[in-house]
Amino acid sequence: MGKLAARLPHFPVSLRFAWLNLLRNGRRSLLSILIIAIAVFALTSAGGFGLYTYESLKESTARDTGHLTLSQPGYFTRDEDMPLSNGLDNSQALIKQIIADDAIRGIQPRIYLSGLVSNGSKSTIFMGTGVNDREFDMKGPFLDIRAGQSLSDVTSSRYDPAEPQVMLGVDLARNLKVDVGDWVTLLATTSDGALNAFDFNVRGIYSTGVPELDKRQLYIHITSAQELLASDKVSTLSVFLFETAQTNAVHQRLSQQLHQRLSSSDQLSKTSDQLSQPIEITPWQDRAFFYNKVKDLYDRIFGIMGTVMGLVVFVALFNTMTMTVTERTREIGTLSALGSYPSEIVRGFLCEAGLLALIGSMLGAVSNALMCVLLLFVDVQMPPPPGRSEGYPLNINFSFELVAFTTIGVMFICLLAALFSARKGVNKPITEALIYV
Repeated sequence: MGKLAARLPHFPVSLRFAWLNLLRNGRRSLLSILIIAIAVFALTSAGGFGLYTYESLKESTARDTGHLTLSQPGYFTRDEDMPLSNGLDNSQALIKQIIADDAIRGIQPRIYLSGLVSNGSKSTIFMGTGVNDREFDMKGPFLDIRAGQSLSDVTSSRYDPAEPQVMLGVDLARNLKVDVGDWVTLLATTSDGALNAFDFNVRGIYSTGVPELDKRQLYIHITSAQELLASDKVSTLSVFLFETAQTNAVHQRLSQQLHQRLSSSDQLSKTSDQLSQPIEITPWQDRAFFYNKVKDLYDRIFGIMGTVMGLVVFVALFNTMTMTVTERTREIGTLSALGSYPSEIVRGFLCEAGLLALIGSMLGAVSNALMCVLLLFVDVQMPPPPGRSEGYPLNINFSFELVAFTTIGVMFICLLAALFSARKGVNKPITEALIYV
C-alpha cells in the first residue's frame, strides 16, 4: 500500500505521510482500526435490525388497520350506544367517490361486533370483524392460517348462503373444541337492541401471534355481520395503498376531495345521506400504538448503545494518538525548529486519525453488508416478543444512509481525540521537546 501511494503522482502528500506514519507502528494502528471497525459494525447492525423491525411493524400495522381509515368523527374515542350507531351509511357510494385514486389498491368495509359464540355446550365472549373475502389478500403474509381456508367470495357459485362461514382464532377454536367443518352459533345484539343468533360453519382457523387476540377474535362475511346486527351500515372503511410511503399524500388528497363533496352537497341539495355525512380520515400511525411504543424504546436503546460505542472509540483513539504524540515528541520539536506551524503539525495527526476512521468504517460497513447477506440464507429465529406467542426470523436491513451517518460520527470522534492529543504535544516548548526522552 505504501509503494502504491508513492507511485500515485496525484495522491495527496499529507495522506501519503499519514499512511507512512501509521505503518511505523502497524500493530497499534491495526488494533485501532479493528476497534473502529467493530464499533461501526455493531452500530450499523443494531441500526439495521431496528430498521427491519420498524419496517415489519409498519407493514403489519398498515395491513391490519389499513393505511387510512374512514369513519365518523370521534369513532375511535367514543363508545356506541347500540351496535353500528356510529357507523357509516351508504358506504358503497363513498367507495365509488375515492376508489379512482391511482395510489389506492383497495377499499375494504369493516364491521366490528362482539357477543357470545357457542359450540352447543360451551359459550364464550368473542370479538368479531365483518369483512369481505379480499380482506385477506390485503393482509398478505401477516395472517397465519393454521387450518382450512380464508372466507370465500359470497358472489362465487361455490358459496352456499345457507352455510355462512366463520374463521376462528386458534385459541378460541381450541377452547370451544371445534375444527374446520364444525358449526358454532354467534349471539349478538342488533342495532335495535334485540338479540339475534346465527349458525356458522367453521371455514378456517388462524393465528395473529397475539394470544389475547387468538382467544377472542373471529372473522365473518360483512353481509353476515349486517344480517346478524340487522343493519346496512359499516363501522369503518379501510383504505389500502400500494406503497405505505404514499399515506400522507393520499390523506391530503382524500381530505380535500371529501371536503369539496361535503361543501357542494350543502350548497346545492342533500340528495344523498353520504354526501352530507362528515367523514374523519385516520392514518395508520394514529392507531399504531404498539409500533410507536416499540420505536420509542428502540430509539432510546440504540441511542444509549451509540453513545457507549462512541465513548469506546474516543478512549481507544485518544490513547493511541496520545502514545503516538508522546513517542514523536522529539520529531514534533524538530519540525517546529525547522519552521513548521503548530497547525501544520496538528493537521498531520488529524490526517492519521481520519485515515484510521475511514479504513475502520469501511471494514465495519463491509462486515455489516456480509452479515445482512448471510442472514438471508441462514434461518436464525428470534424469541417471541412480550405479549406474542410466535418468534420471527432475524434480518438486518443494510442502509447506505445509516453507514454514512455512522462513518461521519466515527470520523468526528476520531478527529476530536486526535485534536486533544496533538495540541498537548505541539504546545511543548521547542527546547523541551528536542531533549525529551
